[in-house]
Amino acid sequence: WRPARCWSVNFFCRPWRNERSVMERLLPYLYLMRLHKPIGALLLLWPTLWALWIAGQGSPDPLILFVFVAGVLLMRSAGCVINDYADRDIDRHVQRTRERPLTTGQVSERAALGLFAVLCLIAFGLVLLLDWAVVLMSLVAVFLAATYPFMKRYTYLPQVYLGAAFGWSIPMAFMAETGGVPAAGWMLFVVNILWTTAYDTMYAMVDRPDDLRIGVKSTAILFGETDRVAVGILQMMALAGLIMLGRQLGLGWVYYFGLAAAAGFAVYEQYLIKDREPALCFRAFLNNNWFGAVIFAGILGHYQLQSLV
Repeated sequence: WRPARCWSVNFFCRPWRNERSVMERLLPYLYLMRLHKPIGALLLLWPTLWALWIAGQGSPDPLILFVFVAGVLLMRSAGCVINDYADRDIDRHVQRTRERPLTTGQVSERAALGLFAVLCLIAFGLVLLLDWAVVLMSLVAVFLAATYPFMKRYTYLPQVYLGAAFGWSIPMAFMAETGGVPAAGWMLFVVNILWTTAYDTMYAMVDRPDDLRIGVKSTAILFGETDRVAVGILQMMALAGLIMLGRQLGLGWVYYFGLAAAAGFAVYEQYLIKDREPALCFRAFLNNNWFGAVIFAGILGHYQLQSLV
């Protein structure tokens, strides 16, 4: 009886130990892709959904919707990987990033580049389900994602470049849904650049002391003491662009109710960053998830209401 019992215990425990070992090996890669921090994916997802619902008149094609949502998740993960690869020698000098997998050696440089390539190839495979014009535009998306992490070495405007990288899904969505990119699509693209520059400046305010010490550039450093004013102007310009877009497209009161809620969140973010306290600046950055969400809710609500009339 005892040998049989020992055999059964070993039989069931050994796979469990192996499973834990596999998970322990996978965790650094999951952290490298920031799967434990969905905020970046959400900030990339909201403008994509804005564009899909507007271009699709409230009923985006299911296949296109699937490709874009999956593409957002994949390319955001790929962007995080290549960002950490580019910053592998910088992150160890920044309090917030010194424990990242590449900095600590949990993931090798070669493995990180391989993961980036795999994620991009999977995303590219999904885009192949769409028209060739969208496929060609996706090459621009990969270029923007791959080059963005290096911008902070050469320009004080990496946040603007990030806005273009995060917003390129907007003209792609219009191309996929309508076969072209109208003026409204490019206007929404510019709005997203303004919004992204605003919230990523809040994010950069968190790291400003470390960035100044190690020589990394950002809009937070460029704006200096006028950072709060600059962020406020960017937020107002983004909201003004969304108002103009609503008038151009004939969107109804539900849409403007969403914009009013977004304006309220912008005011709250200004309150959070008033003393430039790093923890509160980071909270203001995170709050932009709700800014994007209520705008989408307004767009969604408009088309839902329109379909009932």
